[in-house]
Amino acid sequence: METTEKIVDTYCRHVNGLFTIANIRCKGQYEIDLLAVDPNARGKHRRFHIESGVSISGGFSKLTAKPYSPEMLKTRLQTAGQRRTMGYFIQRKFGAKEIQAKLKEYGFRKGNYTKVIVTWGFDDAAKKVADRAGIEIWDFREILEEIAKLTSHDKTHFTDDTLRTLQLFMKIHPFE
Repeated sequence: METTEKIVDTYCRHVNGLFTIANIRCKGQYEIDLLAVDPNARGKHRRFHIESGVSISGGFSKLTAKPYSPEMLKTRLQTAGQRRTMGYFIQRKFGAKEIQAKLKEYGFRKGNYTKVIVTWGFDDAAKKVADRAGIEIWDFREILEEIAKLTSHDKTHFTDDTLRTLQLFMKIHPFE
């Protein structure tokens, strides 16, 4: 699991109280980053299929609504840009039949879960496409802020390695 995925998993568990399953392998070259379920949702199942696409690379940090092409995804110089498009997430990360088959195995069916993209910023066009597709966008920077708020004044010794590391960092650089 990538570091950003671990942080998102920690956020889901410790800030939002969700049960999570990470890095679920699917047939082919597909994987689900994170599934999360709210155990306290009474009468309504709160389930999330979360895909993380965090990049801080200058030209490829924001999620965009630029055109997606599976062929361009295979071209080395085009890969990074293609992975930052809404089409990439809609078609490959959420819509692939291999992903859908695995989601069904876990009881995730159309209408009973929320699709989420975690990213380092997004443009207005990407937000509009996400809204039309019923996808929530979570900004990774806001996730870090929420974890910082949780840990900055807490004296609890967290055993979660990711949360503990962020807590120790916050002791050096307190959240203001």
